[in-house]
Amino acid sequence: MTPEAKVKALVVSILKKYGAYYFYPVTGGYGRSGVPDIVACYKGRFLGIECKAGKGKPTALQERNLDAIRDSGGFSLVVNEVSTHLLLEVIAVIDVMEKGRLL
Repeated sequence: MTPEAKVKALVVSILKKYGAYYFYPVTGGYGRSGVPDIVACYKGRFLGIECKAGKGKPTALQERNLDAIRDSGGFSLVVNEVSTHLLLEVIAVIDVMEKGRLL
């Protein structure tokens, strides 16, 4: 398993634990380039998650897509082996928003 695949597996394990819907978008052929590695929905909120290994950075096209998700009211994040806590923080924010009925 590649280092990035390990990050993806960790992200998926978190999403499964919290009961989020998720999928890996196909970007070849008819797909759209630059979309995040994992697209998820948790309690009605859209998440775009770009997974990187080590100090990997998103490409300019990936950044534009992450910005578009954020601009549309979704959550977008870039995670690596040591920053998967960011996903947990987003999940916690969504939980608080739901309790306050801010969704």
